[in-house]
Amino acid sequence: MKKITLLLFLIISFQALWAQGTSEKNAKSVRIGVVGLTHAHVHWILGRAKSDDIEIVGIAEPNRDLAQKFAQRHGYSMDIVFSTLDEMVQKTKPEAVTAFNSIYEHLETVAYCAPRGIHVMVEKPLAVSYEHAKKMIELAKKHNIFLLTNYETTWYGSNEKAYQLIKEGAIGEIRKMVFHYGHPGPIEIGCNKEFLDFLTDPKLNGGGALTDFGCYGANLATWFLNGQKPMAVSCITSQIKPHLYPKVDDDATIILKYRELQVVVQASWCWTYSRKDAEIYGRKGIIACLDGSDMLLASKIEDRGSPLKASPLPEGRHDPFAYFAGVIRGKIQVKPNDLSAMENNETVMMILEAAKQSASTGETVVWDKFFKGKE
Repeated sequence: MKKITLLLFLIISFQALWAQGTSEKNAKSVRIGVVGLTHAHVHWILGRAKSDDIEIVGIAEPNRDLAQKFAQRHGYSMDIVFSTLDEMVQKTKPEAVTAFNSIYEHLETVAYCAPRGIHVMVEKPLAVSYEHAKKMIELAKKHNIFLLTNYETTWYGSNEKAYQLIKEGAIGEIRKMVFHYGHPGPIEIGCNKEFLDFLTDPKLNGGGALTDFGCYGANLATWFLNGQKPMAVSCITSQIKPHLYPKVDDDATIILKYRELQVVVQASWCWTYSRKDAEIYGRKGIIACLDGSDMLLASKIEDRGSPLKASPLPEGRHDPFAYFAGVIRGKIQVKPNDLSAMENNETVMMILEAAKQSASTGETVVWDKFFKGKE
């Protein structure tokens, strides 16, 4: 009898410990709602390896056919798919949402979530316009939620390594930065119809290649320059393929003038290949970020310099969703100039707004004059 009693005690104790461990694990997982499936980057979160940092509890997507197609690809249950954001929130009670809808819908997503204390991470760029961005930031501050912007390049070890090298003085004071971002075109690379429907719409996307890829360079330049704002912005946009993209630009070159340096952002849907690379020229050298990990450090580019292989970012900061969870749980503090931060991305939206104005008028935009009274 004593042996049986002891055995029962051990079994009960084990079950209690297992339940406690499971409860603690679930408590650590951030309950995430996915808002929209039309942005192709949504496969990033849907196809993410299982982890205990987040739990997808609901998906808001009115297009049932699209949701079903992605369910077959990624294995989620259609039981967690709802037609509206309100229904998804009411039924699943997420702590945070990731917005994979059109850029235009970012504002209404924040307008719904912020008063309910639901944190928001949007896909780049933050908004379709500076006006939308300001409203989103005001809502986030008023209701004390986190509002983050996700860029693929934020998670590149090469950009982090370049930032460290610059801070260490490896190439001296920065004199020029050149960013190359884009691909052969969203139609050419096979983007799905739902993505194309908003990506090529000037209202829903805020523009074409200028918006889609210009934001990357603006984001990184603001980070590398510790939050500085340019003195002037010039931009030329083109429609090289109007038969494919009749409503938006498919090529843009943005020039940012700072007091002691210049930044050039080349954003295009007309590259021969997909690229996200950068060259940072200092007074005594150059850093080239060739992709997410491969780099060059040289005194001059023709020497090819020293090839470097940047390490991946540490666990917990290695992807947007781990980062988002860390911020929500208080493990990570978002600094104003961080790549995902509201302040950095407000500056990004100001740069894009000035670039659109310059492209439209054919004149250089003087920063202080253009934004006087608008901030």
